[in-house]
Amino acid sequence: MFFVIRRIIRLCILAVICIGMFSGLCCAKSSGSHELSYVKAYDTEVDGNEVYRIEVGMNKDGLDYKINNRSYQPNTLVLDLEDTIPGRVRHEVSLTGIATVVKAQEVELGKTRLQIEFKDPIEELDYNVYTLDAVRKERKPFRLVIDVLKGKKRLAGSTKGVKNHHIVLDAGHGGTDSGAVGPTGYTEKEATLAVTQKVRDILENSGAKVTMTRDSDKDVFGPNATDRQELQARVNASYRDPEAEIFVSIHCNAFSNPAANGTETYYYPGSRQGRRLATLLDEELIKAGGLFDRGVKDANFYVMRHSAIPASLIELAFITNYKEEKLLADDSFQNDMAMAIAIALGRYFAER
Repeated sequence: MFFVIRRIIRLCILAVICIGMFSGLCCAKSSGSHELSYVKAYDTEVDGNEVYRIEVGMNKDGLDYKINNRSYQPNTLVLDLEDTIPGRVRHEVSLTGIATVVKAQEVELGKTRLQIEFKDPIEELDYNVYTLDAVRKERKPFRLVIDVLKGKKRLAGSTKGVKNHHIVLDAGHGGTDSGAVGPTGYTEKEATLAVTQKVRDILENSGAKVTMTRDSDKDVFGPNATDRQELQARVNASYRDPEAEIFVSIHCNAFSNPAANGTETYYYPGSRQGRRLATLLDEELIKAGGLFDRGVKDANFYVMRHSAIPASLIELAFITNYKEEKLLADDSFQNDMAMAIAIALGRYFAER
């Protein structure tokens, strides 16, 4: 009996020693980890560019991190931080501006996951992740930094529903035909080409096949062509490839009264699919651009009447309106309009 009791005592002592050693290892691990001290966001300037900066303070340098974004969270930037604990950072920190929330969570021992939620999909943002050394004189610790370029998105985002579909895009006017001209001299042919190229990039990035009637500042038929010859040359693109499914012509509106404003879309009378296409385009353009909705209308425009496939003509905004001319020349507005058109085309194929 005595020997049994003594053996039990030895086992208990050994268990206590092991627990102490394990606790020591855990403490050593925690004390040696990077500890998050704060999260803040503010506007600043980098190399002459305005950026929105998210700054995460750390107690030491040498941070090892990797970007681990997920396709099912398109608006979330995910950063996995090795040898790190959340420290003073609350589980969720609210932000104002381009980003809305930062979430910090210890997903496993010594590994913290930062999830930064943005208003726009990550694919559309021009951002940079890096670290900054501590600056003792300014009382700044070692920092993890995410800089997002303000006022500009990447040209090629992506959208759903267009993969494996074939779309013909027509940038209105071009070459010797400037189209309408705005009060400061910005031309319709410039605006339509810029937006159409962005639509093409988004569609191709999403797996669609795109045919452009023009992809530079040129006449489609050639110099000195009649209006009919030029327009027919554009329509011919809808005949050349039997797999082409829809034709979208992109224009800017104009009127003698500079107060005229807004967005509108057109379809050929009697074309049920053309009307559905124009309706979807109008919905998305108004949602993205926020301009006055002039509605969906039918018209006898040459490119719609002679198209071999369902067609719609878009009037993005009035280039003769000073405010809207400025918008049409703005890269961010062009991106918004391009994405809206791409989304509408995706809906056209997906919602049949």
